[in-house]
Amino acid sequence: MQETARLVRYKIFLFFITFLISINTSAQVYPDKVIDSLLRSGINQIVNQHYDSAEKIFNKLNNDYPNLPLGKIYLAANKIAEAYDYAEEFDEEFILNKLESAKVQSENLLKKDQSNIWYRYFYALAEGYISYFEAINGSWFSALSSGVSSISEFEKILTIKQNFFEAYIAIGTFEYWKSRKMEFMDWLPFTSDTKNTGIDLLVIATDSATYNTYLAMNSLIWIYIDQERYNDAISVAEKALKEFPDSRTFKWGLARAYEEKNPSMAIQLYKEILVSYPSSVTNNNKNIITLKHLIAQQYAKIGDRKNALKYCEEILSIKNLPQEDDSELGERIERVKSLKKELSKSN
Repeated sequence: MQETARLVRYKIFLFFITFLISINTSAQVYPDKVIDSLLRSGINQIVNQHYDSAEKIFNKLNNDYPNLPLGKIYLAANKIAEAYDYAEEFDEEFILNKLESAKVQSENLLKKDQSNIWYRYFYALAEGYISYFEAINGSWFSALSSGVSSISEFEKILTIKQNFFEAYIAIGTFEYWKSRKMEFMDWLPFTSDTKNTGIDLLVIATDSATYNTYLAMNSLIWIYIDQERYNDAISVAEKALKEFPDSRTFKWGLARAYEEKNPSMAIQLYKEILVSYPSSVTNNNKNIITLKHLIAQQYAKIGDRKNALKYCEEILSIKNLPQEDDSELGERIERVKSLKKELSKSN
């Protein structure tokens, strides 16, 4: 379906989001209790979409512990999550400044103690985020180089501590999408199918009570959708929403999976997302247009032409619609016009 455009966008985003810290409550708690508490609080604020609160917490972490790169990494992570959620432009200068500083700081810490698993983790996180930004800027060769470097560091972590489950999440996601993208080259001798390996690692992480189990869940949802395992995607998303019932992230995934199983349920979920954005988000046309188009498509799928047309007309009545040269929204507007034309013919 054309709506896999959301999935394509998510593939890049997942490469970013899986690098958020996931701390096992017994085996992987950061040794400083105050830092651990700040991490937990801040990350939960991100998951619950309270970005201002998260920023305050991570600023405190950065100011109180300037010798560690964690505050910088999570200030960048919070900015990325907020911009993605609100479909806004990324503050690249701010984000890259924080990540590059965190990377240098991590390198200096590793020079002092190569065996410190947390120092190595900081470096892997910073490299992972940098790879993400290189990817969205079209620097694919650099992005691949940084990504491989990041995964290499996660793999080194597992040689030190096998149950460091956040490494499972990062490696599992990377292995799946790397193999998925390389399928057209499966005839080459150096390629191998590691999709199932990636899924297995994510399932282990999900079942291992890591602090950020939701990240493994989020990866699995979209991987299952990619594999057309919609019931599995629904199961994982519904489990996640029991803990985070207002999460737009999980509702997007659940709605996408329901498109193939129960379009009426998908409509309900997309409508819930549509009205969930805070009033402070003044320019939300990108999300509004995308969601209303998705709703219109589902109405058309179940034969409700009247409501499908209604949502198409609502989209096309929005002032200052993007032009065709807008690579993403412009193309979507053209598809809305095509859908309206098709529906009008059957009138």
